[in-house]
Amino acid sequence: MQKIAVFNHKGGVSKTTTVFNLGWMLAEQGKNVLMVDSDPQCNLTGMVLGFRGANDLEQFYQTQGDNTIRSGVTPAFEAQPRSIQAVEPVAVSGRAGLHLLAGDLRLAEYEVTLGIAQELSAAIQALKNLPGSLNFLINETARAIGADYVLIDMSPGLGAINQNLVAISDYLLLPTSPDIFSVMAIDSLARILPRWQAWATQASNMPVLREAAYPFPDPSLKVLGTVVQKFRPRKGGPAKAFQQWINEIDGAAESRLHPALEGAGLLLDPAVYRASGVTKSLNLALIADFNSLISRSQEHSTPVFALTEEQLSAAGDVLDNFITSRNAFHADFSNLAKRIDKMIQDS
Repeated sequence: MQKIAVFNHKGGVSKTTTVFNLGWMLAEQGKNVLMVDSDPQCNLTGMVLGFRGANDLEQFYQTQGDNTIRSGVTPAFEAQPRSIQAVEPVAVSGRAGLHLLAGDLRLAEYEVTLGIAQELSAAIQALKNLPGSLNFLINETARAIGADYVLIDMSPGLGAINQNLVAISDYLLLPTSPDIFSVMAIDSLARILPRWQAWATQASNMPVLREAAYPFPDPSLKVLGTVVQKFRPRKGGPAKAFQQWINEIDGAAESRLHPALEGAGLLLDPAVYRASGVTKSLNLALIADFNSLISRSQEHSTPVFALTEEQLSAAGDVLDNFITSRNAFHADFSNLAKRIDKMIQDS
């Protein structure tokens, strides 16, 4: 079982969409997949379950409130006299082998306490079970369903929960969008990720955390690469204005992110990247904007590439164009899933 964090502290780069589409495609290719919604906004949970408003979310918590990421770690954070156990994930409708560990708005309440525990100060003894609790919960839940892959959807931001989830993951995928802010985020990640790796190494070497009821694991994080999404296509590729920003992102990744990750030991063996056709820009895929297909996807809680002709709800030339786009997205995500799987199997 391999954990892949899908993270970028910049918002609006399709992290949730990436987790849903990639998870679905990996399951379509025969993998057993657990998606984890760690974002207190619960967008992945809403996407999977087809929530249309606050009432839907409230009803879910009334019936399934004991099976969320927050309820799963409550024994550690509330010092309850019971152990963390696997929670029952949601089986995703329409895709065998795909499961969801549901999100919870109240997870944000634990951010400050986890941050204090992760300062690794003299007061850690009282909070020693917290840094390893999310890892323990996710592992137990994934093992209970025999998961091959865990995809962790994360909020934008640099808080303690995100730091923890990146640190406990085996691999990291970085969604981006073609704009100046993603270039700035790449530069920022070149500084942040090595610091988080150094923190994880220090935490894992502390006897008090290694011997906790929920031990903090040895860090094993490796960065798979970036995915650039949400560009307007033209003549078989990104439109010129978008291509310029894609080039900027690739350049920042090659000249600044790659060296920083290499220095921190956060890259795979160079031969693994070469075997999968990945250059030092670490660009794994370019995926165009879904445009009008996104509304059908949201309506049916189904990735754009898996929409049936009935779900596309169109006729004539419009239907033909939808089918062409759907098939192109299927090829894009199929190639991305196969590339990621190969890189992980080769590493």
